[in-house]
Amino acid sequence: MFRTALRNVLAHKARLLMTVLAVTLGVAFVSGTLVFTDTLKKSLSGQSAKSYEGIAVSVTSYGQGRNEQGEKEGEPGLGQQTLDKIKALPGVDTVSGRVSGFAGVGDENGKLIGSGWSNQGANYTPVKDGKDPRYAFAQGAGPAKADEVALDKATADKGNYKVGDKVRVATNGPVKEYSLAGVFTTEDGAVQAGGSLVLFETKVAQELYLKPGYFQELSVGAKNGTSADKLLADIKPLLDKNAKAQTGAALAAEQAKQIEKGLSNLSTMLLVFAGISLFVGIFLIYNTFTMLVTQRTKELALLRAVGANRGQVMRSVLSEALVVGVLSAAVGLVSGIGLAIGIRSVIGSLGAKLPGGALVIAPGTVTAALVIGVVVTTVAAVLPAWRTGKIAPVAAMGSAHLPATSKSLLVRNILGSVISLGGIGLVFLGVSTGGNSGRMTMGAGAFFMLIGMIVLLPLLSKPVIGTVRPLLAKLFGIPGKLASQNAVRNPRRTAVTAASLAIGLTLVTTLSVLGITVGKVVDRMSTEKLKADYRVSMSSDAGSLDKSVAETLAKAPGIKAVSPQTAGYFLVDGDFRAASGVNPATIGQLLNVEVLSGSLDSLGKGEVAVAEKTAKKQKFTVGSPVKLKYDDGQEASVKVGAIYKDMEGLLSPYVIDNKILSEHSEEMYIPEVYVNVDGGASKAAQQKVVDALGKNPAINVATQQDMRNEMGGMINTMLNIMYGLLGMALVISVLGVVNTLAMSVFERTQEIGMLRAIGLDRGRVKNMIRLEAVVISLFGAVLGVAIGVFLAWAVGTTIAESMPNYELILPWDRIGIFLLLAAVVGVLAAMWPARSAARLNMLTAIKTE
Repeated sequence: MFRTALRNVLAHKARLLMTVLAVTLGVAFVSGTLVFTDTLKKSLSGQSAKSYEGIAVSVTSYGQGRNEQGEKEGEPGLGQQTLDKIKALPGVDTVSGRVSGFAGVGDENGKLIGSGWSNQGANYTPVKDGKDPRYAFAQGAGPAKADEVALDKATADKGNYKVGDKVRVATNGPVKEYSLAGVFTTEDGAVQAGGSLVLFETKVAQELYLKPGYFQELSVGAKNGTSADKLLADIKPLLDKNAKAQTGAALAAEQAKQIEKGLSNLSTMLLVFAGISLFVGIFLIYNTFTMLVTQRTKELALLRAVGANRGQVMRSVLSEALVVGVLSAAVGLVSGIGLAIGIRSVIGSLGAKLPGGALVIAPGTVTAALVIGVVVTTVAAVLPAWRTGKIAPVAAMGSAHLPATSKSLLVRNILGSVISLGGIGLVFLGVSTGGNSGRMTMGAGAFFMLIGMIVLLPLLSKPVIGTVRPLLAKLFGIPGKLASQNAVRNPRRTAVTAASLAIGLTLVTTLSVLGITVGKVVDRMSTEKLKADYRVSMSSDAGSLDKSVAETLAKAPGIKAVSPQTAGYFLVDGDFRAASGVNPATIGQLLNVEVLSGSLDSLGKGEVAVAEKTAKKQKFTVGSPVKLKYDDGQEASVKVGAIYKDMEGLLSPYVIDNKILSEHSEEMYIPEVYVNVDGGASKAAQQKVVDALGKNPAINVATQQDMRNEMGGMINTMLNIMYGLLGMALVISVLGVVNTLAMSVFERTQEIGMLRAIGLDRGRVKNMIRLEAVVISLFGAVLGVAIGVFLAWAVGTTIAESMPNYELILPWDRIGIFLLLAAVVGVLAAMWPARSAARLNMLTAIKTE
């Protein structure tokens, strides 16, 4: 029987091609993901370990801590005194301190080089031989003076900088000009991520990023014969409770775990989409084997008649699936390795530098590829194989096909209805629950609802497709009428083919509706709540602006109103609460704050404004006293001067005068400054703001339209990534349509010959096949879009509470594009089957059994 199965695979290799391709694509997705993440994990872990070579112990400071009363205690970092104590320990060879933060370098056109979040500055710390072992200089040397810097080679090349050139470097304050002392190469993670690294003289870096005389980290080298563990035991008693010491090996292992955890999240996301592709592929495999079994009914009956029992016939079909699965898995594994190489190349072309190293093809990856290929194929073939065992030799010998019984369809419809209703019930339960727990319940409901709908598709196909039959007949005549009839001739086959498209479009529609809706909400927030002409912030949200930015803008000509938006916090009744510091005199000109009671003028009197939701929760009204404890430990009782409608994303639940917040904070965190100019926004006015800030490459001056584009760009990027990841599932869906039509044409060879004989020409035969494909594709697409919109509405209800003015928006343009693409998919999928049908020899086709 196995030899028979193998001969059948070889005999029907053309018909099994689509199945092999579908499984290959899914396995390639899985194996490519595993190879890529395993390779990246090994490379990054190796790079991390290399960066800790020669470091016996690493000491990290977490800054000042807080006592039970919320007051700061301890030192801001690791002081020179601590460094000297460690250096004096027996067994210590070298001690070097590090302090770092944001630093951006402009190119010859003043544009920031690299990604803002990964542009770093640090101190250069020469040790034994006057060199810092972390950096290898290709030109010049490290900075030795306050007005010198060194740049990593990639940044120097991009900016066309050479040793001796003047370099404009921006931190979070005004731009400063330095002389370039040297150019170096490094394994630093920021540089490898596509950013830049600027090295300063140590005292300069300390003033920029911490405090004079303090470091964030200390790296300790051991003398020969001294163990890292012994050194660690000696160092720990010298540290306060806000500092942590670890051996270099332990820190490298810890970072390796963090890398593994981070890549695990990426791997999980990719594998989820790979799973979707494989799930969609199951329908194609199921359809293929169902049609093959149907077309080979007489052959299988003959095997039964000559002595094969039910189990042997079933095993022969499963053996065919096993052969197809093994072949698909092998091809998929090789393709996945190629995919991993391709991903590395694409990421490299986007500017990110991935560490080098050989591809990692773990035994687990090979095993996973083989298991997935075999399991997916055999599981999909189980039901068709089971049906072969039910073939009665005598009854099957006189039948060309095995129609579904009324009883089997009734059981299927009842089962599908129960599962669908249960899933819908869970979705509504999630809507009523809300929040994260509601979304979890909703996810389970969506899964069961989709499964139930798939089971019910044969029942739905006839009435749904029946509604367009008159239109097809009117527009396309006989081919249109025949196409609609053929589409529902075998409801199960149509349902399985449409299901694969429905699953993909359900996910695409859900993501699209949610993404567009959230984008519109944010856009409305920008237009309705923001009155400022410009928002000034660090590029790529790289950190806080210096307080001098607001001061400089306030003095600049042509600037009408300025309000730095300070992010702070204080304790309210013992609990930490986020607070926004604003300029009371100008905030009303820059933000459209809807005051429900009281007045924002009260901020200038030392009172506090509270958001509506927080006021209700805390039972505050205008005039209510609020006991605050500031960052410096001082306490105060202030009155509620105003209650305003929540402005999440623009204002914290508490708003207070910037002056008061700054009096109680050592460092102000200013993420943005809002600005209004005389005469309103214009390109000339925007340039004035840029000029006033010294053409700082690290500072972004955005118009309201820029802010809209920024958010819209983020959402579109996210959606495009999702579309790309779901593209594999849609490709498999297309293969399913091609496969169904091709096998349907083979099955109806005699019928097509008869149609040709009674006058249906080749062109109309092609139209019949094309229209059948379009009908099946649109059936799946309409169902997927409908379910996707329903799920988007359900998920939207759980996030509406956290997003003011949330209102579901249906992107009809995108939905129209999805349906149009589904129709195009049908036309393209029908090209080969339609051509094959049209080229059939009329007489030969009529004689075919």
